[in-house]
Amino acid sequence: MTINCRKTLCVRRRRFLGLTAVMAGALSCGVWGGAPSTSRRAAKVALLNCKGYDLQVLKEVYRRGFDLLGGIGRLVKGKTVTIKLNLTGTGNRPAFNRHPGFSYMTHFQTVAALMAVLFGEGARRVRLVESTTSRARLEQTLQFLDWDVQALSALGAVEYENTRNRGVGRDYATLKVASGGYMFSSFQLNHAYADTDVFISLTKLKDHVTTGVTLSLKNLFGITPNSLYGDQAGNEDATAGRGILHGPGVAEDPARAAKIQLPGLKKGYLDYPREPGYRVPHIIADVCAARPIDFAIIDGITTMTKGEGWWCGDVGYTEPGLMIMGLDPVATDAVGMAVMGYPNPRAERGTVPFFQCENHLLLAEKAGVGTADLAQIEVLGRTIKDCIHPFPHSPLYKKS
Repeated sequence: MTINCRKTLCVRRRRFLGLTAVMAGALSCGVWGGAPSTSRRAAKVALLNCKGYDLQVLKEVYRRGFDLLGGIGRLVKGKTVTIKLNLTGTGNRPAFNRHPGFSYMTHFQTVAALMAVLFGEGARRVRLVESTTSRARLEQTLQFLDWDVQALSALGAVEYENTRNRGVGRDYATLKVASGGYMFSSFQLNHAYADTDVFISLTKLKDHVTTGVTLSLKNLFGITPNSLYGDQAGNEDATAGRGILHGPGVAEDPARAAKIQLPGLKKGYLDYPREPGYRVPHIIADVCAARPIDFAIIDGITTMTKGEGWWCGDVGYTEPGLMIMGLDPVATDAVGMAVMGYPNPRAERGTVPFFQCENHLLLAEKAGVGTADLAQIEVLGRTIKDCIHPFPHSPLYKKS
């Protein structure tokens, strides 16, 4: 993908004064955590301090967050709980002289603590899932990433599934897009996403080059199996990425890309704009409507800025020291955006941080997945105003 840097910079200049005004208005009217602009709240999100990855501290943070949201036991007791990780592939390359769990991947301790609390609340089984770029079993990939898989397995009935293809299931599960879909009316997914009672998206608080931000909703882009929605679609051994979902011609062989049949794709695919900034956000909204997130958790303890991984180039490291969780994934992501210093989670394309892409939070909201309106979200624990940690694209950001 070629990024028009001059255009992007012009957009930023044009929008800066307007964004600053919006930010000032938000602060004055209480959107950032003061008096609500409406007495009716549609969603609750827990926003908590968490300054490190100590296992016991994380357990207490999870318990506190769950308690604020009405308790987790009623949701998971006696149930199968599936946790979608965010491993961004398979590599184990350190970033900022730290393990990737501190910046661009799910941190092992956030999983270990969460699983311990879930089993403590009566979960019958916990399944970890991720589509990787390896044919190895997921537990092997996690060991490659220096995770203590033995310790995880000792917590209770634990399963691991690499959902890049059919896996251990007899066939793919077909999940219809409840809203009818923007680009897809249904998806064929690994059985793990249907064969579960509770589905959790556990992710990082990050910017994203293609989609502006990558939080709990964007995490589900990776549940589409490589074998059906990747550049090697039609092959159960496929490990290649999902360039084809970004648009025709993105894959290595444009002619082959044009012939790939993507399950559930609505008619007129080739008539949609052929650029990632349109397609990826719409697909995110579709897949989140097909496989709803029952609980969203965003690790904002430590993370990276200006991109989703080290491969994005000019990225940075930061320590917001926060955990964000909620039953409404759109609302949870909206609060995540707010603490990143992005004033309007319902912003249109061309507005920070959606410089060259559609806003997938807004698309998901319009599809009925949840609310991105901060005025309709009750923030519990800390206030957004007290937790704002501006990322570099934010108009509040100041270089040190």
